[in-house]
Amino acid sequence: MDKRNKMYKVYLKPGKEESLKRFHPWVFSGAIARLEGEPEEGEVVDIYTSQKEFIAKGHWQIGSIAVRVLSFDANEAIDAAFWKRRLQTAYDMRRSIGIADHPDNNTYRLVHGEGDNLPGLVVDIYARTAVMQAHSAGMHLERMVIADALAEVMDGQIDNIYYKSETTLPFKADLYPENGFLKGGSRDNVAMEYGLKFHIDWLKGQKTGFFVDQRENRALLERYARGRSVLNMFCYTGGFSVYAMRGGAKLVHSVDSSAKAIDLTNKNIALNFPDDTRHAAYAEDAFKYLERMGDQYDLIILDPPAFAKHRDALRNALQGYRKLNVKAFEKIKPGGILFTFSCSQAVNKEQFRTAVFTAAAMSGRNVRILHQLTQPADHPVNIYHPEGEYLKGLVLYVE
Repeated sequence: MDKRNKMYKVYLKPGKEESLKRFHPWVFSGAIARLEGEPEEGEVVDIYTSQKEFIAKGHWQIGSIAVRVLSFDANEAIDAAFWKRRLQTAYDMRRSIGIADHPDNNTYRLVHGEGDNLPGLVVDIYARTAVMQAHSAGMHLERMVIADALAEVMDGQIDNIYYKSETTLPFKADLYPENGFLKGGSRDNVAMEYGLKFHIDWLKGQKTGFFVDQRENRALLERYARGRSVLNMFCYTGGFSVYAMRGGAKLVHSVDSSAKAIDLTNKNIALNFPDDTRHAAYAEDAFKYLERMGDQYDLIILDPPAFAKHRDALRNALQGYRKLNVKAFEKIKPGGILFTFSCSQAVNKEQFRTAVFTAAAMSGRNVRILHQLTQPADHPVNIYHPEGEYLKGLVLYVE
């Protein structure tokens, strides 16, 4: 029998179907009673309750999340038409909210995993290039079919599809993915975000080459930057710095421990503000810089990488956020504004707020919340999968 047409069945323990009845898209390994057949990682399996009723189908994988659900419909085949339908729905949503066909913006997320009912898949659009990233073996195995569907859905909008999954796939799966173009091959990597230009490093950069998820928060920062002295910590590609410059900041300092990030920041500043002397960038450890800096800044951005990638690292992560924010509270000028973020999925909104509140109390400053921030609309949260809300941010006024 053709292996692709082989049916694999996953039977759940009694009562373990409750979350699936609420359309939660994950099945944990502990919920499984038995398996019929021997699926390889990434193959599609059908999920049944202990009463042998069909409930969902999805990609099988090894690990605590054993199945990522693709469909709750027994009659829906996971074929080329399926991928095209899901991608079309994602694209239509971005167009309907004005993100996809924006005259000043060609940088956005087209597919956000569970948020677009495609768990394990991320697609970011940078001008004429789509960068595709698989976080599951199933999405990796389907990459060419997905790329074909993507080219059809985005007809005429993109020329290139770059696959970037070397660092995101589960290492146990022995998939040996290679980054590279699935379609096209253009090296033109300048994209536009709200009228500002950015070099996107999809070849070697973090994530898909740019932090698309901070777009609306960068635009908000621009409104507060006029006449201020700005410090952008963990600047990466300098996104916040470029917006601060356009917002009329008096000076902007960008800091990152990576010399490569500093190089990219300087390139992005030069792309938008050539020969502008208001900007300087420093390759230095964040804590060391915060320790030695004076009180010259009245707008500080703290956007660190995920301190906690897993629940086990939670305690240390919260300590890290406290330590970082205390330094900023101690040093920021009176009347200063602090943009502070956490992108750790393991840290929830309350835990992050508590860490920042504790830091404020330790510094003895009067602090008010101006905004509570999250990820933008092109990073939607599936209402049945609240874990998808990973970006948390606060904008604080410090007396």
